[in-house]
Amino acid sequence: MEQSAVTALFLPLALGIIMLGMGMTLTFDDFKRIAKYPRAVLIGLGNQMVLLPLLGFLLVMAFDLRPELAVGLMLLSLCPGGATSNLISHLAKADLALSITLTAISSVIANFTLPFMLNFSLSYFMGGEQAVQLPLFETFAQIFAVTIFPVSIGMYIKQRFPDFTNRALKSVNIISAVFFVLILLLAILKERENILPYFREAGVPALLLNLGALLLGYISGLFWRLDFKQRVAISIETGIQNGTLAIAIALSPVILNNTEIAIPAAIYSLMMFVTAGAVVLWSRQRAELDI
Repeated sequence: MEQSAVTALFLPLALGIIMLGMGMTLTFDDFKRIAKYPRAVLIGLGNQMVLLPLLGFLLVMAFDLRPELAVGLMLLSLCPGGATSNLISHLAKADLALSITLTAISSVIANFTLPFMLNFSLSYFMGGEQAVQLPLFETFAQIFAVTIFPVSIGMYIKQRFPDFTNRALKSVNIISAVFFVLILLLAILKERENILPYFREAGVPALLLNLGALLLGYISGLFWRLDFKQRVAISIETGIQNGTLAIAIALSPVILNNTEIAIPAAIYSLMMFVTAGAVVLWSRQRAELDI
């Protein structure tokens, strides 16, 4: 479950390249529209910060998980989607500007909500409290380096060289899809010996958290009458959690240092690529029908 050198180097580089390509599909007007009509952002943040942890708690109680796995599932529900959710939104032809906005805002908010809620989970399920703190500047710097900076460069290229951007977009989409598959294969290869043991311990509740959150995000968009691309973006942002962050917190010697707590996030990180692939295929088919 430890991060290999290949994964540590390849994953940020791959996501950075992908985010640059995403930026080439965006304009500043996309973000101005979100600022002018913030309802979708508020709905997405409400799902991520309130409803998703509640869903995680209900699943923990329903499956009567042992304390370490209960804390692990709660930790996972408290880690909002990172750059991976932006990649999936891009492949699904969802509202990418909304997805990136939600990722940036929720990741900053999580620096304050995650320690509080995780401490509560430790106290409630394990009978003790362990002070948890996240490095605010370091977390934001990582978000900026992997998400905001390459997207901004891509948007500049689109504005400065529109003809080149139009010619390159098809290749960019192919590269994004290839990287998505490579990331999935690396994740499976890295955890191939642990997949079955992890799934037996926490597979069903982790899968239900993923599917329930995806459905919750889409239904909330329907309820508030958002357009299709916004509904898909919110569904993905709600349903695709930052499993890497959850694993890092669980395994960090200075935070939790508990391998068992990392199990739900590890198995979730594998399964979410499968469910995300299904969402991408379904959303692209709907987009082609212009529904």
